[in-house]
Amino acid sequence: MAGAHPGGWSGAVSDAAAAALLAEIRACTVCAAHLSAGPRPIVQLSATAPIVIVGQAPGTRVHESGVPWDDASGERLRQWTGLAPARFYDPAQVALVPMGFCYPGTGPSGDLPPRPECAPLWHDRVMALLPPARLTLLVGSYAQARYLPQTRRQSITQRVADFRAYLPSFLPLPHPSWRSTGWMARNRWFESDLLPVLQDLIGRAG
Repeated sequence: MAGAHPGGWSGAVSDAAAAALLAEIRACTVCAAHLSAGPRPIVQLSATAPIVIVGQAPGTRVHESGVPWDDASGERLRQWTGLAPARFYDPAQVALVPMGFCYPGTGPSGDLPPRPECAPLWHDRVMALLPPARLTLLVGSYAQARYLPQTRRQSITQRVADFRAYLPSFLPLPHPSWRSTGWMARNRWFESDLLPVLQDLIGRAG
């Protein structure tokens, strides 16, 4: 059901609990045998973040730098949201939680999908740390499949066009890769209708 939050949230979660979970995630090697570049979990969170961005998985540049969304897709996402880097990279304000925390490697047609072990292992625990009154941006099909399972038969365009149905808790977005330029040209409503709503919600979050 749209608006429901996975896990529970007591309202008494401490920064120590978030730090402990982060340390556990960053030490994870569950998928090591499947990761050509080796495990390097990349995630940003705190117990107070009112904005959560659920993406796909790190790419090569992010894997190398260790900084989430440290690439052209991240620049485009910050343009869409209106989030300046200082706020975007402040874990007290924004949690960055990909569907797969590690770079999955490259396949015949680009980066491989996020490892399927990751989200079931960690996401409920991460979301249980966060405030219930939060805005969650679902960036790309993998995030939307997990958090909007009732829309699995829909295309990304259909989900994003129907974004108001999932507010105030969730807002689906296309992945901000270079391919989104052509998609935006074919779907002018995204820039004229959705982005002003998104930026207003971001401005009021917190």
